[in-house]
Amino acid sequence: MNWVNLYELELIAKNKVEKTAFDYIASGATDEITLRNNVEAYKRIQLIPKRLTSNKHPKTNIDLFGHKMDYPILIAPTAFHGLSHKDAEVGTAIAAEASGTTMILSTLSNSTIEDVAQSNANLWFQLYIFNDRDITLELVKKAEKNNYKAIVVTVDAPILGKREQDIRNEFHLPDHLSIINLAHYMDAAQLDQRVAASSLERFFKEQLNNELTWDDIDWLAAQTKLPIILKGILHPEDAKRSLDANIAGIVVSNHGGRQLDTEIASIEALPEISNVIQGKMPILLDGGIRRGTDILKALALGASGVLIGRPIVWGLADDGVNGSIKVIEFLRDELVQSMQLIGCKSIKELNTSFIK
Repeated sequence: MNWVNLYELELIAKNKVEKTAFDYIASGATDEITLRNNVEAYKRIQLIPKRLTSNKHPKTNIDLFGHKMDYPILIAPTAFHGLSHKDAEVGTAIAAEASGTTMILSTLSNSTIEDVAQSNANLWFQLYIFNDRDITLELVKKAEKNNYKAIVVTVDAPILGKREQDIRNEFHLPDHLSIINLAHYMDAAQLDQRVAASSLERFFKEQLNNELTWDDIDWLAAQTKLPIILKGILHPEDAKRSLDANIAGIVVSNHGGRQLDTEIASIEALPEISNVIQGKMPILLDGGIRRGTDILKALALGASGVLIGRPIVWGLADDGVNGSIKVIEFLRDELVQSMQLIGCKSIKELNTSFIK
């Protein structure tokens, strides 16, 4: 179906996806204040353009950990793509490869690490650290074996946030889907992998390391040669600590507003974090991006690139692989247009002088 912006695409996806599945994708924690603020915060940032700059073809290319990309738009790790389309994460990975971007595969995917790797996309793997380090290591080694290029460690989910929509809906995966990369661990824990709202919550409480510390990050860094990126950084002190840890980058993120409600919006946390990092490592950002101007603002405030979550899944729901490709192209085109209008020849030139 035709759409002209991501707000329209969201409504299209809502009408195509089963209600409890769409609510799982769309909802946030408790009163969903952070969920909404992630989007609204961008609207409070104003742009200040420069004129007469001759920037017909602005440069949007970036280099992350030795991988060159034509634009700073990556696919965020989100769970259960099979709720939106039969191709699940394999379809999303094919879209990433066709678009020349990077996809971060969620631990909670409906497609295997191996099957997704067949797409030949540039892939990173999102990881939770488990109490049983053998589980953690097995996932890391699978990612390494299948040519994933980085490990993205989620550090903002020692337990699951309270998601009232899922509780109300008694959300569960349909019979044909599973949390496939964890299936045998969930069986061992005597959990029904299809009942995400209850069994997954219990699994997180019992199986994930909910006392995660920087020592665990150091341990993980010693187990792999892949670059490690911490996802879920909001506090400047954590950003400062990241500079001394064995990690390659950070993601400024509040988990899409799905963990602790009233957390600061990602874009509002970015300036202080950028001031701490001072360009010493890449800063990525996710949460609430719906426009090319949103990406422009994030880059001007110090982000090296952005991760797109829900809109990619909406595109998948609308038109499979082609739908996700269209989302990436939409954001890319709006970013280029915004750079032309603001008077910036390259994303390397973007800085806080362009915003208020």
